[in-house]
Amino acid sequence: MTRSLRIAVVGVGNVGGSHARELLLGKVRGANLAAVCDPNAEALARFAGVPGFTSQSQLLAAGLADAVLIATPHYDHAPLSIEALAAGLHVLVEKPLAVHTADASNMLAAYARRPNRAQLFGEMLVLRTDPRFLRLRGLIQSGKLGTLRRMHWTITDCLRTDAYYRSGGWRATWAGEGGGVLLNQCPHQLDLWQWLFGMPARLHAFCGFGRMHPIAVEDQVTAYLEYDSGTNGVFIASTGEASGSNVLEVVGDLGRVVVDSHGLKVIRNGTSTLELLRSGPARVARVDAAIEEIPLVHGPSPLTGMIQNFVNAILEGEALIAPASEGFSGVELANAMIYSGITKQTVELPLDPALYVAELARLIQREQRERS
Repeated sequence: MTRSLRIAVVGVGNVGGSHARELLLGKVRGANLAAVCDPNAEALARFAGVPGFTSQSQLLAAGLADAVLIATPHYDHAPLSIEALAAGLHVLVEKPLAVHTADASNMLAAYARRPNRAQLFGEMLVLRTDPRFLRLRGLIQSGKLGTLRRMHWTITDCLRTDAYYRSGGWRATWAGEGGGVLLNQCPHQLDLWQWLFGMPARLHAFCGFGRMHPIAVEDQVTAYLEYDSGTNGVFIASTGEASGSNVLEVVGDLGRVVVDSHGLKVIRNGTSTLELLRSGPARVARVDAAIEEIPLVHGPSPLTGMIQNFVNAILEGEALIAPASEGFSGVELANAMIYSGITKQTVELPLDPALYVAELARLIQREQRERS
């Protein structure tokens, strides 16, 4: 690399503070921490010696950065990204891309209008670098699993206590966070769902709103997703299980894959399921299968890796792992599940953005009345 990319981190709380420290310690090749921005003076004080700003507008006016990494509460992602893009900076935003698809569309429209065509806009979708899911995607795209028939993902290893939800006034509120487990804990998995399997035609979700915690938003979700091809899936998420699990099962005509915390298990059929169904004997005692177990190998920090990819893309032309445009579908899945859970109806995709924004406004108004 011939020069160092100047990155400013906007929002230096828990996650943003971690990103800023990685940059400050020189863990991202070809980049340096040019500035930090946060309205909280205590958060800025943790980075003494680094130029600090209480607003992104001040930061942009100072001209100290080539790029911003936005790690603020969810609703701020859209206006801050739009402002930075209009100022000619590269933007990397934390998940989720936005609270709803209307904001996400505005962000992508701002990117289309960017003053410098070389500007890049990415999202921190770190599970795309996980070797388990890269291997699974390769199996699906190569056709080695055959036609997909069923997907089932249980994500209940994200226990959150009442104390966690009390730790920030914006947490677990419609006005501050825009949702619960789907907007905070599961954006990575929702992104992977559409990245691996594509978008469903419709879904029906059963949501528990404050079922396990004294909160207004969803802390428990079971969603059924249906594809026009006949493929179907189940997506389960909860922040209220003390002994949770995280297991994805994918079933195709030529095999089955199980992804869990230990790694990847691939079970390949000796005969395709369709062939067996059509020409098999009356009683099938046992289906021959070849089993391959691939243990999980922990590599470098995926968070640092995503920032490194962003820097490499700007300075060296490397392809972005997660362009912001690809974050839209994950937001749509979250919106559709929440809307289905509220209305108790099956939702056809794509969901009308205006319909969801109006419902969200109603939820915020009710929340504010109950708090007053």
